[in-house]
Amino acid sequence: MTLKDRLDAYEKLMRLDKPIGALLLLWPALWALWLAKYGIPDLDILVIFVVGVVLTRSAGCIINDLADRKFDPHVERTRDRPLAAGLVSPAEALRLAGVLLLLAFVLVLLLKSGLAVILSCIALVIMIVYPFLKRFFVFPQAWLGIAFGFSIPMAYAAQYGKLVMVTWVLLAANIFWAIAYDTEYAMVDRDDDVKLGLKSSAILLGRHDVAGVMAAHGLFLATMIFVGYTQYLGILYYAALAVAAWLVYRQYRLIRDRTREGCFKAFLDNNWVGLVIWVGIVLDLQFRLKLF
Repeated sequence: MTLKDRLDAYEKLMRLDKPIGALLLLWPALWALWLAKYGIPDLDILVIFVVGVVLTRSAGCIINDLADRKFDPHVERTRDRPLAAGLVSPAEALRLAGVLLLLAFVLVLLLKSGLAVILSCIALVIMIVYPFLKRFFVFPQAWLGIAFGFSIPMAYAAQYGKLVMVTWVLLAANIFWAIAYDTEYAMVDRDDDVKLGLKSSAILLGRHDVAGVMAAHGLFLATMIFVGYTQYLGILYYAALAVAAWLVYRQYRLIRDRTREGCFKAFLDNNWVGLVIWVGIVLDLQFRLKLF
């Protein structure tokens, strides 16, 4: 294998060619950073979180593929992944994940927050446990919501210095959101997962999967309304939530026929939901700061 081929394999192993996962991890961190500062966050903290999201997501993908390396060759969507295809050895993958996690931990130390360091260690355990849950836990999507939302308490620890009630409300909102979008994702793999004896919310919900996704989205948006109420956000924020609700309705239209293509497109469209809400937070806070 040439150096270019090896680097290409590492890129795919880290999912750098598919940034959707990093974006779904990034938006909650940005929501929390802006809300914790109640304005533009400190630039050094913002850079650390953006880079840290890429590093931890990449490491998480490798850990996931290591855990699933015997399953992925039998799943249509994952059979070409570098570990499943034999392009990268498990030892190589483990070393790469170790380097990425070490770099991410160095970034956490740069935050100079003991609470953030403690939270990062908890986040690591949550991330390592997640890939194994689908072997025995019928609702792994809820755990994913915790994993993908743990940047929220870390953001409050780094920017605000402590964890307040809204930290956990925002985390709860992210859990509902992750259940929604990862159920859409699980609907793509449902037939393969059933054959392999794996668990997912799509399998658990069965013919109620579409209703379950929309219920989770509804709880997510309702919780984000409560976040806006507790943080005294205004019309620009709620306008962004209205746009997010419209985007959610578009997802319903995509998943109601349960096609692989439609469900995957709906999953990808959650990036726009996260972006719109972040833009709403940014604009609303800037408008309010100018007023006062």
